[in-house]
Amino acid sequence: MVLRKPPHIFVAVLIAAAVRPVALVCVSCGTCVRAGLQRPERIRGGGDGMPDTGRLLGDDFVQVGDFMRLESGQISPDEFRAIVRTMIPRPVTDSEIDHALNQFLIGIPPHRLAALRRLRESRRVYLLSNTNPIMWNSKIAEEFRKEGLTIADYFDGIVTSFEARVAKPDLAIFDLAAKKFSILPEETVFIDDSQLNLDAAARRGFQTLLVTPPAEFADLLTPLL
Repeated sequence: MVLRKPPHIFVAVLIAAAVRPVALVCVSCGTCVRAGLQRPERIRGGGDGMPDTGRLLGDDFVQVGDFMRLESGQISPDEFRAIVRTMIPRPVTDSEIDHALNQFLIGIPPHRLAALRRLRESRRVYLLSNTNPIMWNSKIAEEFRKEGLTIADYFDGIVTSFEARVAKPDLAIFDLAAKKFSILPEETVFIDDSQLNLDAAARRGFQTLLVTPPAEFADLLTPLL
């Protein structure tokens, strides 16, 4: 597929880029955070009594079950923590559960934050993220403060699955983002590290770009800018 130069970019946290002839850039959180906040192979329960998070969250960080219900806004953080407690043979605090969940997020490399700022100089950049209030308001927010800024300083607009109450690859979240930001999918590049999500975006007319380690989304976008 030959990508046209987009004015907008969606990054799967959602990046949409600005007004030159390609579209916006839509970026997913995995592109910046989980793949830049890289995910470990697996976090298993250990002697501390915490459950096997592969069973709880899904292997390879594919949202399933109660974790997907949390990420799609169907249950609250307190309800999710109550479910986790049924799997643990000892009393645990909210902060212990939140800390364990955040171990899936390693960090955002500083060069990736700088790439987002440069991208916004020529494109509108939006974030479309499957995420949840626990991670979003703690580890993810902390990572985006590394340069003394906040997550809102890196994007022209943000859609999170828990606030939208729908998660990728459901087509409804792409429709919601396009309507919210008044963008044309055919003028927008959606960037994600999941082919399943890209296939869904393509069904709605978005240009798509798959980012796989060790590739950097900024390098892949250079020919389009």
